[in-house]
Amino acid sequence: MKNFTAPYPVPGVIWASLPTPALLVDAQGLILEVNPAAEVFLNASAKGLRGQPALDRVHIDADMDAAMARARANQAALFINDVDVTSGERPPLQCTVQIAPMADNAEIIMLLISPREIADRLGRAVQAKTAAKSAIGMAEMLAHEIKNPLAGISGAAQLLAMNLSPEDMELADLIVAETKRIVKLLEQVEQFGNVRPPERKPVNIHDALDRARKSAMVGFATQMTIVEEYDPSLPNTFADLDQLVQVFLNLIKNAAEAAGPKGGTIRLHTFYDLSLRLRRKDGTGNPLPLQVEIIDDGPGLPAHIAEEVFEPFVSGRENGTGLGLALVSKIITEHDGWIAVDSVPGRTVFRVSLPMAPADKITKKERS
Repeated sequence: MKNFTAPYPVPGVIWASLPTPALLVDAQGLILEVNPAAEVFLNASAKGLRGQPALDRVHIDADMDAAMARARANQAALFINDVDVTSGERPPLQCTVQIAPMADNAEIIMLLISPREIADRLGRAVQAKTAAKSAIGMAEMLAHEIKNPLAGISGAAQLLAMNLSPEDMELADLIVAETKRIVKLLEQVEQFGNVRPPERKPVNIHDALDRARKSAMVGFATQMTIVEEYDPSLPNTFADLDQLVQVFLNLIKNAAEAAGPKGGTIRLHTFYDLSLRLRRKDGTGNPLPLQVEIIDDGPGLPAHIAEEVFEPFVSGRENGTGLGLALVSKIITEHDGWIAVDSVPGRTVFRVSLPMAPADKITKKERS
């Protein structure tokens, strides 16, 4: 076996805070160090990875030996875009790989692996948030202006119905019913735009899930089987409990409606994942380690809306308003979190990623 270089010192806080998998590789191609995100990506501990051949543990569909040699020779970083990367234990992900020699030792290479799926989803989330703001503002204005003439139309139809024949009465009743339906939709639009700012405090995610589950099981999810797969060690998040319950209720309702009258199974899965971070406006990283997945075995999202499902007025159901998931996205964004979806026929996963409650917000009673 090749001689293994002694461990390379890296700044602990900076190294642990990197949101993407990172590896340090010595001149012999052996792993010197990995960050927590790389441990998750490779499904192995740093202790078990140190001293292992890097390209045996992370498979990159490119000539990495030549790329690393060029980076060392030029003492400059280079990028390999849109390349398949896998640990061998998971399907390949399309990634951007950055290869950079260390400033104090050009023989040591840093590999940064940025999965495209995360970057693309974050980009879509930002676009959805921007689109939501503009659409909501216009919708609120239109809702206010349209409700008044609709009330007049409904009132006029009711007056006309007093002197109509039974045949024409049916048409008048239809006008009244449809105007009421439109008014209800407009009220939902106004409510969507007027959700109060979250009153955040330390919240147990499983308490919120349990409230949503119990409410769903006596209502719209009576035909569903709901399975709990919880990590009991999860710390508290920092959230508005009522709004978090509303998020989980909407997601469970979405899963139940996708299943239809035949029913199905919904799995509520929680776990801890250090690899995800969102960048704040000030440039600092916001870790989102608390993960909640709502998984159903329904038919999946229609392909034409899969990437726009969190935008207002996008719905895959007939007569759907397209506001339920948009409201979920709005609430999660206001909680500094992130929501994403993966959907194929037979398995749809909505994942909510949330921050931990700050230490200074946790009371002594909650710590104990």
